Amino acid sequence: MPADPPRPGPPFSHRVEAVDRDTPARACVFRTPHGEVPTPCFMPVGTRGTVKGLTPPQLREAGARMILANAFHLLLRPGEEVVRDLGGLHALMAWDGPILTDSGGFQVFSLPGSRVDGDGVTVKSPVDGSEVRLTPERVIEVEEALGPDVAMPLDHCPPWPCTEGEAAASVERTLRWLERSATAKRRPEVALFGIVQGSVYPALRAACARAVAALDLPGNAVGGVSVGEPGDRSLPAVRAAVALLPADRPRYLMGVGEPEDLLDAVAEGFDLFDCVLPTRNGRNGQVLTRDGPLNLRNASRARERGPADRECRCLACREYPLGALRHLFQAGEMLGPVLASLHNITFLGDLMAGAREAVKAGRFAPWRQEAIGRYRAGAARRTSTGPASVP
Repeated sequence: MPADPPRPGPPFSHRVEAVDRDTPARACVFRTPHGEVPTPCFMPVGTRGTVKGLTPPQLREAGARMILANAFHLLLRPGEEVVRDLGGLHALMAWDGPILTDSGGFQVFSLPGSRVDGDGVTVKSPVDGSEVRLTPERVIEVEEALGPDVAMPLDHCPPWPCTEGEAAASVERTLRWLERSATAKRRPEVALFGIVQGSVYPALRAACARAVAALDLPGNAVGGVSVGEPGDRSLPAVRAAVALLPADRPRYLMGVGEPEDLLDAVAEGFDLFDCVLPTRNGRNGQVLTRDGPLNLRNASRARERGPADRECRCLACREYPLGALRHLFQAGEMLGPVLASLHNITFLGDLMAGAREAVKAGRFAPWRQEAIGRYRAGAARRTSTGPASVP
């Protein structure tokens, strides 16, 4: 009798390859149906099914391994059924790697006129002004039609300022909605991650993290960070949460993109990150470098023949003088924002790759200190010289 064919492995797995000797920082591999994701990993944001201005080959060259799209915005346009009929989100984005969809909870709660109740949220569409009703079940339905690798549930992200009572209510609602999301989920090839809320209150964050961890989901996230709260208050709360999330699953810190914040989060044991910062700042003429951020519109850059960052491997730094990049912005040429965005995505991807290698080499703590020190020194130097801007 012939042997049974080998059974495929589980669609998701997570392997810890190394842990830093001085911090909780770690190097892992997150396996998905569309490939493996070495972590720490920064995920570029493609809200409406595209990372603004960049093609999939450019993203791959920049080192992107997993990208993010927004289920709420894709629900509005073109609609989840259209995406499904086109072959799913991977076909829409022409991206064969892993994709994560955000529920749009942050965008929903930041839109004017949103009405939250125990069952869900009603919001006016920013496209046509019509009312859109979102429940945990509806969001899962939309995300499973889109077909990402990872789906984030509808959660309640409280704004800042936020009282402890308001934060407690958002935690209770987030947990109730997460349980409903898990019950509604049908597709095993789409992983549902849990989300921890709790604002700046460590006890609430810890309680929420315990409850989320008890659901035994394929991965977990901490949300509600970088919404205007003081950094010295958010860090203890985030630290209280991450310490209680399972070490054998990916840990995702949502909405963080500043280089220093990313390295601080890696040091706390987070694996995945996303933010619009690299592309948004790139479109506005700011590039991130190992020596701090640089404003391409400054008049002092007009005749600079060197690259934005001499250690960067991106197309902008390999081929274009800094003065040429400035000219593109001053002339309103679309290539300028494209090159700056490409550079910033490459920079953050390489930063995370450097962190990963430092963890595996057992020297993450000194490497991080050196990287942050250089970044701060360069930023301070550029601020003190204060080159004039040309309008």
